[in-house]
Amino acid sequence: MLDRPLRSRSLSDIGLRNEAKKARPGERHKDWKNRKRIHWNTLRIFSCRARRKWSWIIRRCRTASVEQAPNGTAPLATLLLILASCSCLAPVAPAQAGLDGPRVRARALGIVVGSYEPGPLNAITDVAGVSVGQTTLISGEGPLKPGLGPVRTGVTVVIPRDDVWHKKVPAGSFVLNGTGEMTGLAWISESGFLEYPIALTNTLNVPRVANGVMSWMIARYPEIGITDDTLTPVVAECDDGRLNDIQGRHVSEVDVSQALDGASFGVVQEGTVGAGTGMVSYGFKGGIGTSSRRLPETEGGYTIGVLVNANHGRRPELVMGGVPVGKLYEAPQAMTAPFSPGQSEGSIIVIIATDAPLDSRQLTRLAKRAALGLARTGSTARHGSGDFMLAFSTANTIPHYPKEPTFQHLHLADTHLNPLITATVDATEEAILNALTMATTVVGRDSHRIEEISLSRLRAILDHQAK
Repeated sequence: MLDRPLRSRSLSDIGLRNEAKKARPGERHKDWKNRKRIHWNTLRIFSCRARRKWSWIIRRCRTASVEQAPNGTAPLATLLLILASCSCLAPVAPAQAGLDGPRVRARALGIVVGSYEPGPLNAITDVAGVSVGQTTLISGEGPLKPGLGPVRTGVTVVIPRDDVWHKKVPAGSFVLNGTGEMTGLAWISESGFLEYPIALTNTLNVPRVANGVMSWMIARYPEIGITDDTLTPVVAECDDGRLNDIQGRHVSEVDVSQALDGASFGVVQEGTVGAGTGMVSYGFKGGIGTSSRRLPETEGGYTIGVLVNANHGRRPELVMGGVPVGKLYEAPQAMTAPFSPGQSEGSIIVIIATDAPLDSRQLTRLAKRAALGLARTGSTARHGSGDFMLAFSTANTIPHYPKEPTFQHLHLADTHLNPLITATVDATEEAILNALTMATTVVGRDSHRIEEISLSRLRAILDHQAK
């Protein structure tokens, strides 16, 4: 996992700030491309192949044992230091144990979506400066005791960049079906920018999570609401009431602060974690998923990252890699209790990040295309589903209070949007698939059991269709 100082390095750290200030627009664009190239070269160094990584560890361990331990055993502290120094090299999250073996991502199952290559982490954090934090809450079992448990919920946060309050990012949104809530969208639509972290949680926890975001922001910017503007946090929800005591609103301000303070620029945990802890997708255990795409240099070399909270769809609808898995899957129905007329039909939240220089209008267009990736997995945006998409770009900075009446930004011509559109659709589809393949079985309130999709059964279906 990459550490925060490395990924948030400023221009002055690489000796470009003064030159960037003096440069003309065309030169500033070259400057921006150089900075992006430096970022990707750094990521290449920190995301080498696992084979190279472990062979290097073994060589270091052997060297340590010879040089520091005459009896042939390296001191424990040395081994721990070596392993710690290499932990940032891992391009994937530690495997979670499932019912039929370790959980893996869609690509490990041979499902390759589209032709563009993913970034080193295949995650939203491949976009430089973007960090993700999560708090998972699991406690209690047995019958539902409203307000007490069992608890199967959490919060996931996406921070567009450090100090986003003073260095705002262009943003745009799209609502495919509005049976749900993502707060703050009216201001984003009006202003064209995003100025605080994005939080994902369950439906009834929205006010408490918003309160947590506000408290976290005020602690860092104590002038908010006194000598500075107020804020309207962006909090998006999905209903996890099938597994969780949703009336309890168990995500606290402390949990939100923990997620924000712990946000990192590296590997993103997926599946049954954070806001995805109690989510159900296509009749299987759903939750958090992420993916990314990097365009070739001939198409700009930009990166697009997507993070989803998948809580949508019905079993027969599920399509994975173009295969109608939901119809071919022969395991028993995952949900042990049917939906009653008053229950939610599910939702999905899609967060899109890019380093392409796009304005709010273009980002809104990009957010709309995420719905196509959702549709590829079989979703029909049912009447009771809340399907919200939010996109932002880290390429440009919108100042908090501009000193001059005008300022200039470079942005991509609309005629060059097509590769970004394709990458967004592909990354959205793969993020949803990753949420499914990484999620693990959960038994929640009233012993409701939501099964993970069986990877052995999924492999068999995919192999059969490939013949």
